[in-house]
This record gives sequence, structure tokens and C-alpha cells, in this order.
Amino acid sequence: MPAARRTPRAAGLRDAAEAPARLRVGVIGAGRVGAVLGAALAAAGHDVVAASGLSTASAERAARLLPGTPLLPADEVVAAADLVVLAVPDDTLAGLVAGLAGTGRWRPGQIAFHTSGAHGLAVLEPAERAGVLPLALHPAMTFSGADEDADRLTGAPFGVTSRPEFRAVAETLVLEMGGEPFFVAEEDRRLYHAALVTGANHLVTLVAEAADLLRAAGVGDPARVLSPLLTAALDNGLRRGDRGLTGPVSRGDVGTVRDHLGTLTERAPESVAAYVAMAQRTTERALAAGRLKRHEATPLLDLLGEARDGTPLR
Repeated sequence: MPAARRTPRAAGLRDAAEAPARLRVGVIGAGRVGAVLGAALAAAGHDVVAASGLSTASAERAARLLPGTPLLPADEVVAAADLVVLAVPDDTLAGLVAGLAGTGRWRPGQIAFHTSGAHGLAVLEPAERAGVLPLALHPAMTFSGADEDADRLTGAPFGVTSRPEFRAVAETLVLEMGGEPFFVAEEDRRLYHAALVTGANHLVTLVAEAADLLRAAGVGDPARVLSPLLTAALDNGLRRGDRGLTGPVSRGDVGTVRDHLGTLTERAPESVAAYVAMAQRTTERALAAGRLKRHEATPLLDLLGEARDGTPLR
């Protein structure tokens, strides 16, 4: 049997098949994600030696999830750590990494991973030039800051981007945190993130919008009505894709859609644009999937186009 391919070690991290080495961990951005990942690494046997966080909420979260961990400036966190977790907003990540490179704190043998879904390895280039092993480990999970966030990490998929020779290192860290790694190519990172935002962030908006409309219709407990319906719809969508579509668009019921638009214009005008956009995309997908024939889809698309352009509904 051929010998297993071995990958380079960084900061004492053993091969994925072996027990992990104990690393000094620094967390930059002790927010909803960073504090939870830091706590998971601590539970795996690593030593969280420092963290940084600017807000009062971050300090309180660090005190709860990373007890006894000192809050330090970001450059001091890097200086103290073998493994640096960068859990900061997407738009600030590049400037942070470059700024830390300017302080000379990055050093050969360190591991640094960021948690941004939108970025891959390119954003870590200033650290990599200093000899740091770069990883992009994005938990494909929503974190609200509530106590259940730690439980949500168990079994959560992580979108991983790494150099081929460091995949075992990335996989080991994800598994230690309780996650399940899957690999995303550098060039696909933004599309991957856009997909997750479409599915998760926009879903919350749609659910909240539906709940508001039900309240306006006199339904006192929208969650009670929506929970079974949306649970079934989500299951249908995940298992059957476009074949799971139901409702007036899938039936080509132009009259019902026209009535919806008229009612929304009168009673919830702020919801019209979202309804039109989603109904149009639903029509397009139903047409492409064969759920609607062209002669059924065309009147729907015409009606939605008129609504989008502000043409009075006929």
C-alpha cells in the first residue's frame, strides 16, 4: 500500500490523521462568529490567549464565551498567537491584513484564517508574504449572538479555500471546531457567497415580510400560520428544486397575481417591488423548468413588467 501523502506542517499542527497540536489562538473580532469559533477551538484543546473587539457587545461576548482571555489591540493579538482567527466584516478585512503586515507582527509559521464568505486567499496575501499559512474557512451558518450559536456550529458546513498542500490543515481545523468542510475554488468564492446570501439573508427578509402582511390582514400570530407552510416549502425546494414550486405563478393564474398587486398597491405599497421581482424570477424559473408553457408565462411576465414600470394595472 502506498504511503499516505503528507502535507506541510505549520506552527506545529500535525497531519489531519493525527491528534492536533495545541496552538495559541488569537481572535481578531470577538463578535458573533469570532467568539463562537474561539470557544470551539478552546474546546478542542487549543489555548485562546488573546482577542480583540471594539464594541461593548464584543467585550461581553468574549467574557462569556472566552472567559479569562485578555482583550488586546489587533497587532498584539497577532504577536501572541500561532493561529490567528480573522472574524471581521468583509469590507474591513483587506485593510486589516495589510495594516497588520505594516506593523511587522506577522511571522513565518503562523496560521491565519478568515471567516469571510466573500473573500478567498487573495485578501491574505500580505500575511502570506510574511510566511503565514493562509486559509479561508467560512461557516455556512447564521449566527445571531444567542446562546444557541455554539450548538449551531456542530455539523455546520464550512466553505474552505486553501492551497492544495494545506487542505489537510484546513480540514483538521474545521473538524476540530465541529464543522464539516467542503472546498470552494478561489475564483468561485464570490458566487458561493452570493448564493448563501440569496438563500439565508433574503429568506429572513421574505419571512419577515410575509409576517408583516399577515398582521396587516388581522392574523395575530403569523408564526403559527407560516411555520408549517414555510417548513414544507423549504423541504420541497431543497428536495425537488423548481419541481417543488406551488402557487398562482406555477399555475399561470394571472388574475390572482393581478389581484395581489392591486391589494398590495392599496394596503402595503412598500411590498410591491419585492413581490414583482420575486414573481418575475419565479415565472422565469417555472418556464425554464417546464412548469409553465410559453403561452402561460407571457401574460404573467407582461403584467409584472407593467407593474415594475408603474403602468396602471388593467
